[in-house]
Amino acid sequence: MELHEALTQITEIRLQVARTQVFRGYHSVPVAFSGLLALGAAALQPWWVAEPLEHVSAYLTLWVTVAAISVAAAGVEMWIHCRRSVSELTREITWLAVEQFLPAAVAGGLVTYVLVSAASESVWMLPGLWQLLFSLGLFASCRLLPRSIFGVAAFYMACGILSLTLARSTWSLAPWAMGAPFGAGQLLAAAVLYWTLERKNVAR
Repeated sequence: MELHEALTQITEIRLQVARTQVFRGYHSVPVAFSGLLALGAAALQPWWVAEPLEHVSAYLTLWVTVAAISVAAAGVEMWIHCRRSVSELTREITWLAVEQFLPAAVAGGLVTYVLVSAASESVWMLPGLWQLLFSLGLFASCRLLPRSIFGVAAFYMACGILSLTLARSTWSLAPWAMGAPFGAGQLLAAAVLYWTLERKNVAR
């Protein structure tokens, strides 16, 4: 019984230590890549789907593909980070980072499904809602990331509110309603990661 309690206490201590560490599994290159990808998708959208409100499935295909590629790039980078590290704590911090952002990602998927399947007249809200949920994911992850990421999360929240305010009429599912916030936001996040976590290592 004492051994079991000791192991439980050790596990709890390791989790507490993980929560106080800065997560270094996010890197500037894949984050910047996702920002450039969003800008490219916004430029492509007028040719891919000129009338997004009439072709919502094509609109979703474009932006879900962009999100999937971005997640895959970040996931590969995190996997490489874990493989290179010999510390079990690194793996625990990585899983903790995933767990903190995952609820926002799942909520984004569920909200998308509900709006498209049961409230198609409200699909114009999707860009703003995605930005708000992404900001909540970043806010949840702030304890593991550099403090400046808080500013990036606030930027996404402001963009989401602005998008919901302006997107009802002519801005409904407009290309830059997605491209500008996610392009600028991810490039800003990449700059924060490089400046706070990677710059010193590069200088060495």
